[in-house]
Amino acid sequence: MENTLIGREREKEILNEVTKSQESEFVAIYGRRRIGKTFLVRKYFKNSFAFYMTGVDNITMQEQLINFSLALNKYTQKDNSVPKNWFYAFDALQNYLETLPDGDKVVFIDEMPWLDTPRSKFVNALEHFWNSWATQRNDIKLIACGSATSWMLNELVNSRGGLHNRLTRKILLEPFTLKECKQYFDAKKMGYSQRDIAECYMVMGGVPFYLKQMQKKMSVAQNIDALFFKTGALLADEYSNLMRSLFKHSANYFKIIELLSQKGTGLSRLDILAGTGLVNNGGLTQMLNELQTCGFIREYLPIGKEKKTSLYQIIDPFLLFHFRFIQNNKYQNEHFWMDMMSSPMHDSWAGYAFEVLCLNHLRQIKAALGISGVECRAASWRSEKTKGGAQIDLLIDRNDNVVNLCEMKYSKRAFTISAKYENELMNKIDVFREETCPQKSVRLTMITASGVSPNKHSGIIQNELKLQDLFA
Repeated sequence: MENTLIGREREKEILNEVTKSQESEFVAIYGRRRIGKTFLVRKYFKNSFAFYMTGVDNITMQEQLINFSLALNKYTQKDNSVPKNWFYAFDALQNYLETLPDGDKVVFIDEMPWLDTPRSKFVNALEHFWNSWATQRNDIKLIACGSATSWMLNELVNSRGGLHNRLTRKILLEPFTLKECKQYFDAKKMGYSQRDIAECYMVMGGVPFYLKQMQKKMSVAQNIDALFFKTGALLADEYSNLMRSLFKHSANYFKIIELLSQKGTGLSRLDILAGTGLVNNGGLTQMLNELQTCGFIREYLPIGKEKKTSLYQIIDPFLLFHFRFIQNNKYQNEHFWMDMMSSPMHDSWAGYAFEVLCLNHLRQIKAALGISGVECRAASWRSEKTKGGAQIDLLIDRNDNVVNLCEMKYSKRAFTISAKYENELMNKIDVFREETCPQKSVRLTMITASGVSPNKHSGIIQNELKLQDLFA
């Protein structure tokens, strides 16, 4: 089962286009650590590469060139000399590829960012290899992978140098959706319910490597204890390892993420500047863009606000779990998660984590509402006029003159709307209409884990979605 390529339908379609293309193709595959980039490429191409090598972290250029030479030796069946520099290395690769018979030649360079050591001129040599030779042919399929997001974006995806606009395809590999998580766990015969899978997602997101660590013989709660709270737990230090692997100068990224973790609804750029002491320049813009690319944060514009007041909010379940329970772990309890499953602490966390889960499944929410083809934007909103500030965590502002006001509730049983809560909802709607867009229709939409219990107050709802709708 571990060798089965679960999900990734869009990515497989792109790679299928690459293999069918009558031209040389340069593909960049990037995304956060542990997301399955290498697995995708190796399984799709069934390890049938004309050349394959992996960069090694924290070694010198000479050692990287030795690494390259050893990889080339395996394919040429010769004892090639170690090239003097990357220009000679790519020339040797070119000479070898020219000896191969007709047909596509897939060249897979994994962890490419690590090859670009200081003063190595790796990017210049890669540029020369691609522009002067590969593009003159129609049979080279160059696949470049890397977890170091800063490098992949700056040197390949958004390159302003010789590789500008040279990529023919790019794949940003994202975490599994709930549907893909279910496919994965079903393939492993884990026996998890949709609620089990949702709880797992709310802790670690849809990162395949994390899901792979789940043991069939243990419940979800037991697995979470084993991965995060037991002595020497595999993922106890994952946050720091993750950030350092993705970003070259990670200290400033730590500052941004840790500041955002203190404000659930997000902070403005000015708030981030004030809280981190960073300089207001293009560097901050780049860091925020990279954090968005990795799926750690989102930028959104509150309804009724101008672009300059957009907010940045953490939407990665694993990061939120880390800051809530791992960073300052004072519990010293190897069965912490099992012990707190029925506690108010768990319920408080689950309520917010479910909201984040919904934010990560907006496409599924739109589909369930029948508005997949309608242009929308998702936002939150807080009243600046009313005492106490009416707050709405998710609004779907639609171009068909409708706003879905979404209330998200994660309860073990069907959620019951009381008279008090009905009044709160009516007040939210009234205040929102008054302060923002009175010309639009507002549809109250409940998204719950177990449905809404019908009673005399539930008629206020126009749309009801359940957890199962998020698995579509």
